[in-house]
Amino acid sequence: MYHVTGRFPFLISIATIFIAGAYGGFSSILATLTVIAVIVFGIILALIISKILSKTILKGMPSSFVLELPPYRKPQIGKILVRSIFDRTLFVLARAIKVAAPAGLVIWLMANIGIQGQSLLTMVANFFDPFAKLMGLDGYILTAFILGIPANEIVFPIILMCYLKTNVLMQIEDTFALGEILRQNGWTLLTAINVMIFTILHFPCATTLLTIKKETSSIKWTLAAFLIPTILGILICMLTTGIYNIII
Repeated sequence: MYHVTGRFPFLISIATIFIAGAYGGFSSILATLTVIAVIVFGIILALIISKILSKTILKGMPSSFVLELPPYRKPQIGKILVRSIFDRTLFVLARAIKVAAPAGLVIWLMANIGIQGQSLLTMVANFFDPFAKLMGLDGYILTAFILGIPANEIVFPIILMCYLKTNVLMQIEDTFALGEILRQNGWTLLTAINVMIFTILHFPCATTLLTIKKETSSIKWTLAAFLIPTILGILICMLTTGIYNIII
């Protein structure tokens, strides 16, 4: 429910392959509607959770919004560019590098270090696999989401890296080839639906968490921002899997 734009390519690819692929000329429209429906679902859940929180742990806490309008002056292009670069761009990049560099090293080490012919990445995925099955996923998918904390964009490449047994992150542009790889590794319509749900309903990326920590000055609220959407996503995926298994 945070910064959904970074998850659009992932959602569109899955919707195109597993939901819209069989409808010929209408596939693009159906894929778009599917992604919109998932996002709207996430927004509705966010509003519901916000309402519940305001009636429980946030009850009685003062809520205010103050907007101060600065005096109107003629824009100074040079000052605007400097402030945009140093106050915004470099600030975000610095936080991203602080998290992305160590995370990239961890992913590389896990993919390249093995014990008895099995990489650490595979061992971690096998550990998570029983729990992931309850969510209609597999261990590699769940591991990719966890390792994708630095940025949502690397979740799919990590999944492909795991399936193809490579030592580097993978990105495949061919939708047909991508679909074949996923189906060969056990993906079904249920997998696609739950991956889309969990993509919308899981912890925000590390940069967002750092921003929350800075703005609230509270580890408690940062943990809440991490745990609430994640637990909600896990429960809904489990519910979806249970309903799907009963119907099918």
